[in-house]
Amino acid sequence: MNLLVIADPLDHFKIYKDTTFAMMREAARRGHQLTACEPRDIRWQSGQPVMATVRDITLTGDSANWYSASEPRAVALRDVDAVLMRKDPPFDAEFIYCTHLLSQAEREGARVINRPASLREHPEKLAVMEFPQFIGPTLVTRSADDVRAFHAEHQDIICKPLDGMGGMGIFRVKADGLNLGSIIETLNHHGAVTLMVQKFLPEIVEGDKRVLIIDGEPVPFCLARIPQGSEVRGNLAAGGKGVAQPLTDTDRATARAIGQVLAPRGLLLIGLDIIGTKVTEINVTSPTAFQEITQQTGCDVAALFIDALERRVAEPAPGAIRGLG
Repeated sequence: MNLLVIADPLDHFKIYKDTTFAMMREAARRGHQLTACEPRDIRWQSGQPVMATVRDITLTGDSANWYSASEPRAVALRDVDAVLMRKDPPFDAEFIYCTHLLSQAEREGARVINRPASLREHPEKLAVMEFPQFIGPTLVTRSADDVRAFHAEHQDIICKPLDGMGGMGIFRVKADGLNLGSIIETLNHHGAVTLMVQKFLPEIVEGDKRVLIIDGEPVPFCLARIPQGSEVRGNLAAGGKGVAQPLTDTDRATARAIGQVLAPRGLLLIGLDIIGTKVTEINVTSPTAFQEITQQTGCDVAALFIDALERRVAEPAPGAIRGLG
């Protein structure tokens, strides 16, 4: 299999914990050919198929210089076996434009994972709203008055931007409402930007659990990201401690129910964030935690994912339009 990985610059990877690296390592172990590019390397010229300037990647086994790369070359995305879209958020305009190019590549016959149309349709904060039975009280709005009313009702709330990652821009407002006005202005830019507000879940002290779903089925273990000290955020990027643990029966049932809805939409890999029993986010752009779970439990998550990817590649290719290239 020729696997093209679209990701952030490889030189920025922290390979001791990076999930995309774990995917690449497992694919290389099985003898698959790796190529890589960044979203900025993709182009579409009229009358031609969607192309990318890529480099062939060889893993060296050296943690300091973990890969070697060929000279850049141009390929049509339809000519590789699978395109793995692993660009980290933010979910901004450039990300959206990239998914449009990838959708065109799909129409030409490329197999893109996760499916670009589904990436567009499932922004990670908003996607939870499709499943009200699994979430706590949640509000999406630009209105400061709406946020104040939600706070008055629930007293202890979390405010966050829709395009954040790694715990960025998350604020807790307790019953006293201290700094609520300033927080709203910071996040909604005086009504110009939409934000999300959720009832605070005290179960966060036990961890913000990352539950992975591969091809509709939950991975048996999750990673509980436990806030440290006075921090309210469990995100590893915000200093949380990651502790792998078996799924509870409730988390497994929730993950399977959501996975069975979303996997048929072309979302091969999903990462739920669950606090207590409530889903707070559905991550589809570049879900992480493969290495932490594998290192602590022995469950080889990367192998489970590459198994699913190989099955997907073995399926009939999507229909291609004619007359390009």
